[in-house]
Amino acid sequence: MMVDSLDSQSILNQLTRTLLRRYDCGVRPVLNWTSPTLVYIDIIIQSVLDVDGQTQKVTTSIWYRQIWKDEFLVWDPEEFDGITEISLSSDAIWVPDVIISEFVDEGKSPVIPYVYVNSSGIVKNYKPIQVVSACDLEIYAFPFDKQNCTLTFRSWLHSVSEVDLALWRSAEVIANDTREFMNDGEWELLSIPSLYWKMNLADRDYAHIQFNLLIRRRPLLYVVSVLIPSIFLMVVDVTSFYLPPNSGTRITFKTSILLGYTVFRVNLMDEIPATAIKTPLIGVFFAVCMALLVLSLAKSIFVVKLLHHNEKEVKEISTLCLFDLSPEADLLSLTEAQDGIPQLEKVLQEVVSLKLYLQEEENEGTAQADWLALCYKVDKFLFRIYLLILLIYSSTLLFLWSSWSSG
Repeated sequence: MMVDSLDSQSILNQLTRTLLRRYDCGVRPVLNWTSPTLVYIDIIIQSVLDVDGQTQKVTTSIWYRQIWKDEFLVWDPEEFDGITEISLSSDAIWVPDVIISEFVDEGKSPVIPYVYVNSSGIVKNYKPIQVVSACDLEIYAFPFDKQNCTLTFRSWLHSVSEVDLALWRSAEVIANDTREFMNDGEWELLSIPSLYWKMNLADRDYAHIQFNLLIRRRPLLYVVSVLIPSIFLMVVDVTSFYLPPNSGTRITFKTSILLGYTVFRVNLMDEIPATAIKTPLIGVFFAVCMALLVLSLAKSIFVVKLLHHNEKEVKEISTLCLFDLSPEADLLSLTEAQDGIPQLEKVLQEVVSLKLYLQEEENEGTAQADWLALCYKVDKFLFRIYLLILLIYSSTLLFLWSSWSSG
């Protein structure tokens, strides 16, 4: 058994030495230099690791397959004990210079130093890679957004007359192949449509294969942790209008809501994507909600100011009435005493003055009650305007989000 194992190993070593004895890894492996090397490409999306809206980068984990024919790596299996396939070092043979055009950073990909070669010269280069690629991310509808990120494979140096590209599987099969995708994360894989096209540069055509990675964000996490608490705070602010405007607690309560919303917004800054050009719709949502809270607080301050302005005028009028009545009574007493008017007439004059004062107080109390009723009407009118603005804003926001999601 040991002898058979050594014989098999020596045959494998003999085959490897035979194939690589005169092999030049710097020469394109074709017998006729005018015939192009056709490289087949295939990918399987495994997961979407990260989507960075601020730097416009997407990190994707894929299983990548390259297949081509090397006409210098052909042998007869019967001459080598029926060996039909061997593994060779990828550094020892020619490998096509196919790159990803959107590549921006080196991912943490495991190094696979070997390729499989069969007796017909078909080379299979299978490896998992982590791609950090540039992507034009559209985060306007966050967290109900969809993204279309491209992975474009092309030969960096060789034109289509030297290295041509093709799909290993049909475009329909690749587009619907989501069986290996880790579907429990934040992103859902919709489809992977592909396209073959050529680009002409300096009178030479270069082959490109473009894979469109169509993904959709699952919004549940952001709806529960971001939108619903914010909506709750807005509902509490609306219900605070039922507090009496003259109680003095409404302004304190609304100020507490505004402060709590500010702290809530600051804590969520890291969870909301941001770009230098566009603001997400949810950012507009937070800004308008804070503006509505400020508007609500300003409205309450205005109503309270009206109430206290009326009380100040009433107090001034009452003080003037008392100030005016007392000197007249004293002057009248002095005059009556000098003229010798009886004490009964003096008492009568005092009663008349008291009656006038009480009538003035009653009129002022009625005026204050009327003013208070007017302030309540103003408060109710401003509250209805506030509700109308809030309703229009909510309807517009829901329409924009739904139209973006359906589109």
